[in-house]
Amino acid sequence: MFESLQERLGNAFQKFKGQKRLDEDNVREGLREVRLALLEADVNFKVVKGFVDQVKERALGEEVMKGLNPGQQIVKIVNEELTELLGGEQQGLDLSAKPLKLMMVGLQGSGKTTSSGKLALYLRKHHGRKPYLVPADVYRPAAIDQLHTLARQLDVPAYPSTTDMNPVDICRDAMVKAAELGCDLILFDTAGRLHIDETLMDELGNIRQACSPQEILFVADAMTGQDAVTVAEAFNDKLGITGVVLTKMDGDARGGAALSIKTVTGRSVKFVGVGEKLSDMELFHPDRIASRILGMGDMMTLIEKAQSEIDEDEAKAMAEKMAKAEFDFEDFLGHMRKLKKLGSMEGLLKMIPGMGNVMKQLGKDALPEDEMRRTEAIISSMTRQERRQPALINQSRKERIARGSGVKVADVNVLIKNFKQMSKVMQAMMGGGKKKGKFGLPKLPGLGGGAMPDMSALGGMPGMDALGMGGAGEESARRTVSKKTLKERKKKKLNKQARKKKKK
Repeated sequence: MFESLQERLGNAFQKFKGQKRLDEDNVREGLREVRLALLEADVNFKVVKGFVDQVKERALGEEVMKGLNPGQQIVKIVNEELTELLGGEQQGLDLSAKPLKLMMVGLQGSGKTTSSGKLALYLRKHHGRKPYLVPADVYRPAAIDQLHTLARQLDVPAYPSTTDMNPVDICRDAMVKAAELGCDLILFDTAGRLHIDETLMDELGNIRQACSPQEILFVADAMTGQDAVTVAEAFNDKLGITGVVLTKMDGDARGGAALSIKTVTGRSVKFVGVGEKLSDMELFHPDRIASRILGMGDMMTLIEKAQSEIDEDEAKAMAEKMAKAEFDFEDFLGHMRKLKKLGSMEGLLKMIPGMGNVMKQLGKDALPEDEMRRTEAIISSMTRQERRQPALINQSRKERIARGSGVKVADVNVLIKNFKQMSKVMQAMMGGGKKKGKFGLPKLPGLGGGAMPDMSALGGMPGMDALGMGGAGEESARRTVSKKTLKERKKKKLNKQARKKKKK
């Protein structure tokens, strides 16, 4: 999401590094790069001009804050202006109405049907709504079947539409059926259409008049950039849309649509689709998106994702197990599966401030997806008893596990060895040891006490090696010694040897 824009803006901010103060020349030079970055991201040229002028005015008109250098001041101003450009405060749905009626509109292939299913799941999960799906697209082959399939997956009712019915009649009758079933959320999935097709646009107007939806959401493909903004403007003029849902945001490296749509249409982006799963729908938070674009991560979204998937009581019980060294392969497998539910490792790491740059430096081999899959296969090939009591795994069992998971016996040995080491470190970190070091902290392996443990024990576990954790202490120690220091040490050593020879 926004990778190319993030990279270009990062290069633009390099222009301000080493500057002692902000003046017209260095601000103009730096903002020229920002302007080019935004234009390449397919942001509306009028939006870019207004944005750059506003940043320039603030950069030259404000005093550099104490504790910030000129480069950091520019990043601060750009972050605040990007947040405003993206819509300012987060705009959700009007949830006061019962039933809440959502009308999904947009071009063909923009993702209206899938987004209807995603919103149904999101509002049921987070707001306790009982959804009713209404397939009002009688023109596209299998559109009705697609929405009924999604309804079965979500276990929610859907209106039994047929292709020979009138879309306005479908929507009108669906409200009666929803009331009979006690549903308080109705989603009208309308047919995709071009904004220049007068007949079909009139049909949408008739549905709006018949159903009086509280929200008319324009669904747009984020990767179409400026086209999405132009079409949204036309739909807004005809229907008066209340918000925008941007789909395929996970595949949009530029972000032109998200950055332009609020300024051009006056309507905020309310939701974004960030994957293919029905659970891959997120509220659009302008401040968090601005933070991601500037490479500052998005910890709040990461925390919310973790809270939605990981139970607090389970986490406490797991911490106690670690402290008592009772953490087994069964627990480890459960944790790995929960981690996978949060999304891809790449997506999760990018939400951590600074990790985007670290991942670039580490390259393509940094992500432990394949290693995690192999580890899961090995653990899944163990019996339940072996997972709970790893001490039972002898040579013959290792051979059987290796055959079952399609790996070598050596791979099984490495996993078991690293798991044992990890358990010891975890126990020490959780305070399971009896010995106490300085300041009442537990003594940890490899240290005198009261300090961090030797993290090389975690090397080899999924993701740890890939992120450079294996033997990290020795490696970093070698890296921190400069060439100049090594040269001086060598010189001292030679002088010492020369003095010894003279004495002899």
